[in-house]
Amino acid sequence: MKKTTGLVHIYCGDGKGKTTTGMGLCVRAAGYGYKVLIYQFMKNNRTSERKVLENVDNITIVDGLEEEKFSFQMTEEEKAQRREFYAGQLERVTKLAAQEEYDVLFLDEVIYTIRAGLLSEQLVVDFLDHKPEDLEVIMTGQGPGEELIKRADYVSEICMRKHPFEKGIPARNGIER
Repeated sequence: MKKTTGLVHIYCGDGKGKTTTGMGLCVRAAGYGYKVLIYQFMKNNRTSERKVLENVDNITIVDGLEEEKFSFQMTEEEKAQRREFYAGQLERVTKLAAQEEYDVLFLDEVIYTIRAGLLSEQLVVDFLDHKPEDLEVIMTGQGPGEELIKRADYVSEICMRKHPFEKGIPARNGIER
């Protein structure tokens, strides 16, 4: 059941659905029997999807921080702490993916984390350049850099045409978070 080639996916843009797309792909892969590893950058350990996915055979979710906030809400000291933390988490999950022979690695919001200056794009590029050949990698977030796009096999942009936030409706549990 092993794949012969692991490809790289980017789901980006300003529209809702990037994480949802990545999670759907993870469910599909797990349903096929692939081992799936998920890490969510810039999110706490209480996202709604985790409640279901933690009970799915073949899916492992690596914990992040218990509390998280948007990068624009962080002090410079918090940003420095996050840069160190996220570099360590990237190293941890990529090593785990290789050592435990996962088939799929989902790095949710890794692109946003890079764009916010909380993770070096070069660390992700280096990983992609040396990843196990059969490891499928999924990345999400807004504004991927050219180096990531160059390494991707799929780049899908989700465009917002209309969003309830524009009417003042905040993110709702179970739908947007």
